[in-house]
Amino acid sequence: MKVIAMPAQPSVRRALSKGSRVEGFCAPDLLPVLDAFEANFHERGEVGASLCVTLRGETLIDVWGGIADQASGAPWQRDTVCVVFSCTKGAAALCLHLLVQDGAISCDDLVETIWPGFAQGGKAGTTIAMMLDHRSPVPHFREAIKPDGFLDWAYMVERVEQEEAFWKPGSKQGYHGFSYAWTVGQVVRLVAGKPLGQFFHERVTRPHDIAFFVGLPDGTDCDLARLIPAERGAIDFDNPFYKTATTDRTSPAGLFLFNLGGAKLDTPDYHRAEIASAIGITNARGLANLYRAMIMPGGLLTADTVDQLKRPASHCAWDEVLCRPSSFSGGFMKAMPSLGNRYDGLAIPDPAFGHVGMGGSLGFADPQRELSFGYAMNRLGPTVLLNERAQSLVDKLYQTLPA
Repeated sequence: MKVIAMPAQPSVRRALSKGSRVEGFCAPDLLPVLDAFEANFHERGEVGASLCVTLRGETLIDVWGGIADQASGAPWQRDTVCVVFSCTKGAAALCLHLLVQDGAISCDDLVETIWPGFAQGGKAGTTIAMMLDHRSPVPHFREAIKPDGFLDWAYMVERVEQEEAFWKPGSKQGYHGFSYAWTVGQVVRLVAGKPLGQFFHERVTRPHDIAFFVGLPDGTDCDLARLIPAERGAIDFDNPFYKTATTDRTSPAGLFLFNLGGAKLDTPDYHRAEIASAIGITNARGLANLYRAMIMPGGLLTADTVDQLKRPASHCAWDEVLCRPSSFSGGFMKAMPSLGNRYDGLAIPDPAFGHVGMGGSLGFADPQRELSFGYAMNRLGPTVLLNERAQSLVDKLYQTLPA
């Protein structure tokens, strides 16, 4: 493989509209990817965002730009972070894999041997592997979540325990959009003897100097971008997920979309809460460095674990929540096809694994190329999975990289 050229000072400074700009650095051979990042602002309504790519341990692109807070006009800075929603599930899955590598747990273990209360309501027989890959029978909750229930750990764990199984464990797959925080999260807490956010900090982010928070500690001083909701008019309500959710609120899709206890996810109380399915706080550099640390020799994951994640462990023709085909391996998303005319899947090479976040954020690793990728933004796209902004960057990256 050709070596990417890295100049001594590959600095970037490009003007955008309204006085904002794109800044950072980019290897000369990857300037087409930088062009695609800038094009998102001009052509796809990007407001503020960051992008980071590493190859064989070296950072090739680390850029950011636009506006972090529309109300104040504050620019997106080098260390600006934002909520990356379900990209957080990659962090949660990693924590469980580390405990497996420690020998503290096995993916074949039954959840009830660690967490007896989980076995109620037809959920006995669920394995750790099923829980990682969304084949556990608790994709969401039928009864209404109490106001701000997501902020009450004990309450949510009890809700998981009391929930009647949606299906026989392992017989179906249904994306655990929020419940992942209290299924995988509680297993990590019980096995590690500490909250997942603390374990993640001690084992992952602190030793590898990664700015990625699962539960923002009190007093943490960070430059937090404000999220911008997707425009309702841009949402494709003919998409099977939205169509199912809005026509049947008792369906798994409807419960996931509407039964949230009035959660205001981009507020200080939720930023501080440990919701490891949806409220991770980081930026593109944090995502890329997380996945770099997973796959580099001597990093977080063993070669055997990485080999397992290269292969799809769970591919189903119909996800009961997402209402679409989906594929996971050890809790990480694999390539998924788009539906209809609007991009809402995930096009990455077969060996790659990672996770998207609602509205469009993305982090993934490609172990075959020893590559990692991170993208985070504040304007949410209209789909549950990816959209054309992140995918255009991924496409251009693979078009640009030498064979």
